Amino acid sequence: MGIESILIFLLIGAVAGWLAGLIVSGFGFGLFGNIIVGIIGAFIAGWLFPRLGFVIGGGILAAIIHATLGAIILLVLIRVIKRA
Repeated sequence: MGIESILIFLLIGAVAGWLAGLIVSGFGFGLFGNIIVGIIGAFIAGWLFPRLGFVIGGGILAAIIHATLGAIILLVLIRVIKRA
């Protein structure tokens, strides 16, 4: 994995985490926290969605949507765990 791939991966994670923070009632963790949530969300979505038969497609926009959906799932899970 080259430096460009890592930067794109971090950028997609940042955008996905930021969007997920906005969608889930402003429940975000700041810039670095949102990057981490977006990256972990991308892994969650990459594991979960193919098992459910849900395929978005290719490209950067699809990657952002994919990671954002995974980050939303992660933020909702964190919210549920914090309330318990």
